[in-house]
Amino acid sequence: MTQEELDAMMAGELDQDITLVEEEEAVAEEIMTEEDIVDESTFELPPPPTNEHKVVSQLDDVTKDSEVKASEIFDKLEVISTFVGDTEDLSNILTQTLTNNIQMFEKLCSKFPKVESFKIALQENQEALSQTEEITQKSQDSTDEVMMIMDIMQYQDIHRQKIERVIHVMRALSKYMSSLFESNTEDEKRATTAQHIDGDIYEAVSEDEIESLLETLGAN
Repeated sequence: MTQEELDAMMAGELDQDITLVEEEEAVAEEIMTEEDIVDESTFELPPPPTNEHKVVSQLDDVTKDSEVKASEIFDKLEVISTFVGDTEDLSNILTQTLTNNIQMFEKLCSKFPKVESFKIALQENQEALSQTEEITQKSQDSTDEVMMIMDIMQYQDIHRQKIERVIHVMRALSKYMSSLFESNTEDEKRATTAQHIDGDIYEAVSEDEIESLLETLGAN
């Protein structure tokens, strides 16, 4: 094989390698282009800065409402605790009355063993005394449960403090951003904002829209 033939064969192989590399790069570029294409319709613009959409105001309302409702719950728990205490006092009075009745019927049964009604009354009073003791125990258990609920409700105050901490951070960031965009030059002294600049491919933004945006930033 002559040197010319060898050079021609190497040049052909080199051309094939270059063509293969170019095809691979074209495929990679096409794949990358498809991945980078994003359907703009999937994006949702943030809601307008109205009262119902202001984040800090919403968090303030949450903490305020939570504190009010928590206070109402504590008041209701105290009322329930009072009712349970009254029930326990009444049960104690009933227990004492039944105890006295039992003592009396025990004496009657001892003195008149043949009188069946005394035995029946004694048994009924003993059963009633057992039930009142159970009522007293249930009342004490209810009081313990109410106290546990009050302890659990203390976490509401911790949650309120955490939300307020977030509010402080957000307010600090808002003030920082407002300070960051401040200027010593008044807007009235600036040149009129251009509605459209040569080369723009997007729709022009109206001056009213720009002023509205500035007012929104200033309000925060």
